[in-house]
Amino acid sequence: MFSNFLIGLREGLEASLVVGILVAYLVRAGHRNRLAPVWAGVGAAVAVSLGVGALLTFTSRSLSFRAQEAFGGFMSVLAVVFVTGMVFWMRTQARALKHDLEGRLHSALTGGAFALFLVALFAVGREGLETALFLWTSVQAAGSSTNPIVGAAVGLLLAVVIGWLIYRQSVRLNLATFFKVTGAGLVIVAAGVLAYGIHDLQEAGILPGLNSVAFDVARTIPPSSWYGTVLKGIFNFSPVTTWLQLVAYVAYIVPVMLLFFRPMPAPATARATTTEVPAT
Repeated sequence: MFSNFLIGLREGLEASLVVGILVAYLVRAGHRNRLAPVWAGVGAAVAVSLGVGALLTFTSRSLSFRAQEAFGGFMSVLAVVFVTGMVFWMRTQARALKHDLEGRLHSALTGGAFALFLVALFAVGREGLETALFLWTSVQAAGSSTNPIVGAAVGLLLAVVIGWLIYRQSVRLNLATFFKVTGAGLVIVAAGVLAYGIHDLQEAGILPGLNSVAFDVARTIPPSSWYGTVLKGIFNFSPVTTWLQLVAYVAYIVPVMLLFFRPMPAPATARATTTEVPAT
């Protein structure tokens, strides 16, 4: 539940901030009457995201066991790629997000209602599709149909509330710290999803080493115990882990964490100022 709560909170707040930027720009520019296409685009993005989640669920259930494992494994790896890219993109581009969205809206205002609809659809839809894919893989990894969905729903609801309070300027949130902490949490979740995906591909016979077990602590940490459930929910920990899963987990989380916490380079203007030699 916790990992899906984190996914819902992080992705939901990103989407809420995007919507807040779009709405605030139109209101400040005196185009409140042009909000309807934006809200229609947001609604369409949500509908498409839900449709993708439903399609993934229907597709996986209509396949044979080995095909299900292969499908789930490939989707897990794809979700990890998307989420990792999103985490690093947000880390580097968050400062320019508002300017970029406002620039698109300014151009779309001359294109009419459909252009505004498309701006909102693509801006929110990108967040929604990533969320749908990652939540689906995380729910599959959790092996439960209720708790992960509840966790994600609570996270999304809280994100909407926080986004609305930020828009109303009723609360101030250090977004840089928020995205740094939740980004690190998502990297940990993604590492577990990757290991789960590797295991699916092993069960499908696509990858070798299914019976080459690195450790088996099922007796010490039973999956049905409360601490086993906590470890599974937060870290996607599996008491029985193959060598390939372990290698993939370490090979992903170590370099990604090092890159994620690497200090950001100073802006070009700042570097130019510090290296400028005064004239004599």
